[in-house]
Amino acid sequence: MQPLKTIVHGALLLLLPLLILFGATEQPGAQPLVSIHSVQGNGSWGNFAGNTVTIEGIVVGDFQENDQLNGFFVQEEDGDADGDEATSEGLFIFDPGFSTDVHEGDLVRVTGTVGEYNQMTSLRNIVSIMVISSDNLLPAAVPILLPLQSIDMLEQYEAMLITLPQELTVSDTSNLGLYGQFTLSDGRLMIPTNSIHPGPEAAAQTADNELNRIIIDDDTNILYPDPILFPFPGLSALNTLRCGYTVTGLTGIMAYAWPSYRVHVTGPPQFDESANPRTPEPEDVGGTLRIACFNVENFFNGPNFAASWGAQSAAEFLRQTGKLIPALAALQADVLGLQEIENDGYDPGSAIDELVNLLNEVMPPGFSYVFVNPGDRLDSSKQSNAIIYNEETVIPVGAAETIRDSAFSNSRAPIIQMFRETASGEQFALVVNHLKSKGCGSATGADADQGDGQSCWNAKRTQAAGVLVSWLEEYTGRHDTSNILILGDLNAYTMEDPITTLETAGYVHLLKQQGEPEAYTYVWQGEAGCLDHVLVSADLADKVTGATVWHIDADEPALLGYHFEPDEENKINPLYNNDPYRTSDHDPIIVGLSLQAGITTTTVASTTTTILISSTTTTIPADTTTTSSSTTTTLKSESEGKGGTGGGSSGGGGGDASMPRLSVDNFLDMSTGFN
Repeated sequence: MQPLKTIVHGALLLLLPLLILFGATEQPGAQPLVSIHSVQGNGSWGNFAGNTVTIEGIVVGDFQENDQLNGFFVQEEDGDADGDEATSEGLFIFDPGFSTDVHEGDLVRVTGTVGEYNQMTSLRNIVSIMVISSDNLLPAAVPILLPLQSIDMLEQYEAMLITLPQELTVSDTSNLGLYGQFTLSDGRLMIPTNSIHPGPEAAAQTADNELNRIIIDDDTNILYPDPILFPFPGLSALNTLRCGYTVTGLTGIMAYAWPSYRVHVTGPPQFDESANPRTPEPEDVGGTLRIACFNVENFFNGPNFAASWGAQSAAEFLRQTGKLIPALAALQADVLGLQEIENDGYDPGSAIDELVNLLNEVMPPGFSYVFVNPGDRLDSSKQSNAIIYNEETVIPVGAAETIRDSAFSNSRAPIIQMFRETASGEQFALVVNHLKSKGCGSATGADADQGDGQSCWNAKRTQAAGVLVSWLEEYTGRHDTSNILILGDLNAYTMEDPITTLETAGYVHLLKQQGEPEAYTYVWQGEAGCLDHVLVSADLADKVTGATVWHIDADEPALLGYHFEPDEENKINPLYNNDPYRTSDHDPIIVGLSLQAGITTTTVASTTTTILISSTTTTIPADTTTTSSSTTTTLKSESEGKGGTGGGSSGGGGGDASMPRLSVDNFLDMSTGFN
């Protein structure tokens, strides 16, 4: 082929005056043409590095503007390709001077120096660009299928027009705001240890996941692009791009920028939102009681706002409550276990007090929330676990308890409270937990990453789970109930050691029991899994009427949350709305219970293994007195009649506890004060 191109080149020189007349901007020089695949070579670095060459090809991607890539992609015509799968037929032309305006379909001749652009072979220091003809047929897009055989195989398609013919799933949007990127995969990517036991099999799945993803990039290299192109015509609070959306037949240019290959699309992707739509309320879980678990992502109410914890200003706090209050209200929970509440006590104006007061302002009749007040702070952590409950449907029995043990030294201390359902008189106990995170930090020895998929501090989390089992065995021995719920952010995925420790002790994992092996509450680096869990004792398992995850947070782009994005006030599209979506980084779990005698919905067989670990239980005296901004409540034991173990204004009023539950649409308008 090379001699043919040389002949053509000579003939074109004879026609140079006509070419200049019809749009060629510069004389191409006397160098012979070099094929693009020769420039690319069959390795990661081209054969002509540092040399000046002249190439000819069809423009397959035009990104010349200064706020784009400062260049364009060219590709050999199909008839001039060498047929060697190891060599790319495409090349990036880096021309920040924008010397000649080109368009897709132009046949161009370019002279420049072979170099790298973001570690991608390119022509730089452009000497001349000649547009030979326009509206040419583009080379055929090369189909690429996921999962890949290897990451390195994409080298052969560098700078070429490619297509992704499969129905692919959006799995990661974490770089959408910063770089304008998202990631696609063939089906949803799951954290391996969410469904596979830690060890070699989980490690193998991690490697497989790496081959089953591709970055989709916009047309620019600038940080914080505005507008954010995906989804078309631009991301906004009401035009989201959720993980779980699908797209079929996406076409673009395969490019490389350290450390990953990515596809610069040449047209707006058409997403199928029906694959994972936003929902205005959780699925119905049945039963007469609704229990919920929610990590609310650092609810700190000031007045001194710290940059590392929750809202960073009073304005951000208003945005946070503008999302959190509608989300909590939509759960319609009778008892709510919360994580990441500011650990600033229980007095009027404390975080938990303000949260309950705000929530009661928007609740319909039949709901009047009170918080459980253990009197003293559970520990010295910045964050704390908390329980709030609807005093119209449940009554606290006895005092709240916590545990002092070295197993929880770098976790948040758990809190347990017994309740009686008003309608049935049946009792149950609920313990809220937040175990040590997976961040490695100072982890050493057994707490360091063991390479089995459980990351750091797994030994500490497992120890805490064992202490919890022993504590609950002692607790149930002192109280007249075997109905126990363990819930919270355990910072362990479903098949990891802390969860199996609880299951071995006889507790039933509700989402797993309901046949949802791919249930998730959190998305980390494009992989979804359950960090949040609800497990119940065997005696309570057959009284569970349903369990579900309300996917309002983990699937949403982080920049739609309550934090201000850089220069957000000047963004073309608004990124914030006071709705439940991206309230937090965790999804809430909702469980339905029917405690009335004679009602059986599920039968679960289990065995109990007792794990004995020395610990000390702290019981808060039942005569502790606390005040809130609207009421003063003296904690009373069951024999003293109706009593709360906390504070918070009564805003929901009386009403039939069995009244129909409302959709989020019924009360969103009531929270407009939190804009």
